[in-house]
Amino acid sequence: MRIFIALLDGVGIGELPDASFYGDEGSHTLRNTAQAVGGLSLPTLERLGLGWIDDIPGVKKVEIPLALSGKMNEKSKGKDTTTGHWEIAGIILEKSFPVYPRGFPPSIIEELERAWGRKILGNKPASGTVIIEELGEEHLRTGYPIVYTSADSVLQIAAHEEVIPLPELYEMCQKAREIMRGEHAVARIIARPFVGRPGQFKRTANRRDFSLPPPKDTILDVLFRQGSENIGVGKIQDIFAGRGLNENIKIADNKEGFQILRELQKSKKGDLVWVNFNDFDTVFGHRNNPRGFAQALEAWDKDLSSFLPSLREDEVLFITADHGCDPTTPSTDHSREYVPLLVFNPSNSQGVSLGIRKTFSDIAATIAQMMEVEWNGPGTSFAFQILSGKNSP
Repeated sequence: MRIFIALLDGVGIGELPDASFYGDEGSHTLRNTAQAVGGLSLPTLERLGLGWIDDIPGVKKVEIPLALSGKMNEKSKGKDTTTGHWEIAGIILEKSFPVYPRGFPPSIIEELERAWGRKILGNKPASGTVIIEELGEEHLRTGYPIVYTSADSVLQIAAHEEVIPLPELYEMCQKAREIMRGEHAVARIIARPFVGRPGQFKRTANRRDFSLPPPKDTILDVLFRQGSENIGVGKIQDIFAGRGLNENIKIADNKEGFQILRELQKSKKGDLVWVNFNDFDTVFGHRNNPRGFAQALEAWDKDLSSFLPSLREDEVLFITADHGCDPTTPSTDHSREYVPLLVFNPSNSQGVSLGIRKTFSDIAATIAQMMEVEWNGPGTSFAFQILSGKNSP
């Protein structure tokens, strides 16, 4: 059996029961986006059964969907990228990663400054492109790195490549990784180099993530030890600190992600291929752009329509997300939401309902059973429904 995971970053499908604890009442990324633009045109996802999961303007509830359909509850604490991906892979976090909506505490900033031998600019949540325009000129003048964070559990360091050379920037990140431990153990330290002059700054492709490794085995680790070829596409390697992967392919955007997915499927390379489609979250969700979000969904749906016919009978496609990122709410943060679950296999599973899964880790348990490896982690497998096309054993 060959597995593909298409993860639509930030595409949630309704607030979770505990959303109020996160300030996310009323969040529903798909429905609210659809309402904001007068309805979504997603004919491929519609045929698969998206309309069976929830009411979304423009998306009909077809008579017989082509895929299994349901939605998943996030059992872990938090609503960030790493937490969502780790839970899909079989790790449930009892405590959320630390986030810093008001910037990092003075004690951390002082320790970073001592370790780097440089003062720090910024220290606040910000868009990466906005903060380099705001502080880039001062950075050029002083040589002080720009430190900022976001809705995710991250510490990001922006520096001009002519002011702080890449080797030094990466070394600064490694020192920050050593400092950010215990209660301040953020999921990722990210190097964000840029070039250019004031008014024309541009981030480069030399970004590097220094991730916290998963505390336990994930399904990727288990499959890897059993000889499975696991390939990440997009930021999968960064999220799992490279663990459990034979290869990771970087991409520029959703379009390139689908191009790589097609190439891997056609070449039969990879036993498990996990693609993160990040544009929904980064480009549109965090920037409160529902029209752009809708257009990205419709473009993705069109790419999906040309991909599905190529799938073979021994290949299974999981379509899901890691959290919400509702572009219609006042917040630019992630939102604590259910995530959609559509599972397509050309030979089976038509019209099967998966209901509401108790944890994202049901995917890990299902993949383990389908790939015939022992799994001691959390989750309840629904492999029977995929392989038999029936609702229960």
